[in-house]
Amino acid sequence: MNDKKELKLILVAARNQLSSNDIKSLIAYLESDDCEFETSLQISEPTEQPELLELHRLVAIPALIKVSPAPKQIFAGSNIFSQLQKWLPRWSQEGLTKNLGINLQPSKIDSIRTQKEFLLEDELLVLRQENETLTKRIESQERLLRMVAHELRTPLTAATLAVQSQKLGQIDISKLQEVIKRRLEEIELLSQDLLEVGTTKWEALFNPQKIDLGNISAEVILELEKFWRLRNIEIDTDIPSDLPSVFADQRRMRQVFLNLIENAIKFSKDSGSIKITMIHKTNQWVEITICDKGAGIPLWVVSEVGEGSCFHFTVPVWQGQNKEQQYLTKG
Repeated sequence: MNDKKELKLILVAARNQLSSNDIKSLIAYLESDDCEFETSLQISEPTEQPELLELHRLVAIPALIKVSPAPKQIFAGSNIFSQLQKWLPRWSQEGLTKNLGINLQPSKIDSIRTQKEFLLEDELLVLRQENETLTKRIESQERLLRMVAHELRTPLTAATLAVQSQKLGQIDISKLQEVIKRRLEEIELLSQDLLEVGTTKWEALFNPQKIDLGNISAEVILELEKFWRLRNIEIDTDIPSDLPSVFADQRRMRQVFLNLIENAIKFSKDSGSIKITMIHKTNQWVEITICDKGAGIPLWVVSEVGEGSCFHFTVPVWQGQNKEQQYLTKG
């Protein structure tokens, strides 16, 4: 005879989130004999059942919803399993009291909270969790807005330079149209990103995958060729032939190279030089350095006034990663 109390849960998570250590530990425990409950776990993909987000007022995923026994509770964040572990003993005790048919009189439970207090505490916990996840979401959206706003400057600057070059007779009208068309396409993509901010789709704007940094940098150098050739700037690359693939968002990484190389060209003197270096320093990271010989700037980069600037950042090596990884670059 199975004396375990029934526990009905709904786990709302994207496919890539199911492979996180926290979620894997959660599922493994609920399916194991160690769990004190007879658990019914429904796993839902938010893109396939978006109505769950509205029904349960979810502000972030992954989220675990306790449907029964009442009252409903929601756990969200990166430590759902540890949150659940704190509540399981309490749920178990509540179930034991009910199953034994104990009817405690008020005079006998002075040290025990009333059911109303339990409900209020549960609601307070949910509000705190929602506030925490909402705060993190707003912070992430603010970072995204700043990033997209910065990225919008690159195609606009390039289009402006192309118009100036055409007026000076340095490029013909067909080349100008080609540049303007390509930059407008970039602006359209960035505008779509902005429209997704504030929706449940915004996290999908980042698509880390296996990419080749050498190919991306070569494409950007070729795209900016007319600008560095026009000023007789030399671009020197030091990229090992055995450089491993990395794990990053291809469009974002291309934008990083475009921003840094374009800035290096902008601040370099005529007949100057720019050096792009990629080093596989460890089994985990590839380090990228972009140096110019411009005036130098007093910022976080390695820079000396009058000697130029070097921008450094690292990208994780591709090792069959999945999308659950959160930290794709460090600098």
